[in-house]
Parts: sequence; structure tokens; C-alpha cells
Amino acid sequence: MIKDMRLETDRLKKSTLSNLFTIGCEDIVLREFRLEDLDELYALTLQPEITDILPDWKATKEQRKEFLTNMHMPSNKIFLKSVPNVGDTWFTVGIILKKTSEFIGWCCTGPCDELPKPNREIGYAISKYHRNKGYTTQAVMAMIKYLFENTEVKFLNAIALTTNKPSNRVIEKCGFNYTDNVTIGDREFYHYILSKNE
Repeated sequence: MIKDMRLETDRLKKSTLSNLFTIGCEDIVLREFRLEDLDELYALTLQPEITDILPDWKATKEQRKEFLTNMHMPSNKIFLKSVPNVGDTWFTVGIILKKTSEFIGWCCTGPCDELPKPNREIGYAISKYHRNKGYTTQAVMAMIKYLFENTEVKFLNAIALTTNKPSNRVIEKCGFNYTDNVTIGDREFYHYILSKNE
């Protein structure tokens, strides 16, 4: 009886995972957020290497759970139901390492109010333990491909602090072209644009 319940639980977990949006890459998978990601997501947001760049991601574990369940997950459902006409909806997916199934970062897309329209941007963050391995570039390239092939999006923006050389390298490797510097708050960013037709 207990063995049967375990098998059923395993089957349900696999079924639930198979119903989630994913994009496969060489070493990673982009996967729709789920509540079970909370601990790993929260641990990432404790890394100063991430929150010094993305201070809006600082939160308590309870706040992070609230954001996950009441913002990110519902927004993802709205985005996916809206395809191809995604408008101003946000979409945030986890970066999952294939060989370990570890949640190592996230990649997102949505409007950046500080930029002129069309202002849909791509953003990302990755664990300090998984940098300089090409995973972020794979994630961003996969998100670009998905957006240009499946939605009405024709232009994408990316910004990176002028002092954040690794992030600027990722953006440039993904084909974005530098356009200008922008100041958001008291911080200076390089601003890049990528056109679907490039």
C-alpha cells in the first residue's frame, strides 16, 4: 500500500513537471517557476553578487514566497495564455542545470518603464557558483529565440550596469547592439537593443 502511494506520488510529480513550460538548451533547461523552487530561489537572492546588481530581489523568505505565488507564477500563466500577443505581461523562468536539476538562476522578460517604447527587456541572474560556464548566454539566447519565433515581439532591450563586465559580455554575445547609456535611479547602465530582423 505504501509502495503504491509512493509510486502514485512520483507519477503525480512527473505529470506536474511535464505540464510546466520548458525550453531545452545544451546544458540547462528554462522552466516555468513552481512553488517547490522557493528554497533555491530564496538562497540565490541571499547572494550579494545578485542583489548588489538587482536590489529589488532582496526579500525575506515569506516575501519571496508571496512574490512567487502571487506575482511570478500567475504572471507566467497570463503570459503563456496570451502568446503570441503578450503585450506588457512579464514572464520569468528558472534556469535549471540539466545534469543535477539544480535551480541556478532565472531569466525574465517584460517592459522596462525607464526605457522608451518598445521597451520589452530581457533580464537574468545566475548563482555565483555557476558563472563563466556559458549557462546565462544559453538562457538568454533561448529566451530571445522563443520570443521572436512565438510572439509578436519585434525588438528586445537589455541593460547592464556599466561596471558589470560579465553581464555586458553576455548581452553582446547574444547579438544585442549598444545604443546609449541610461541612468536609472542613481546608477548608470549600458542600453542595448536587438531587432528580430537582425
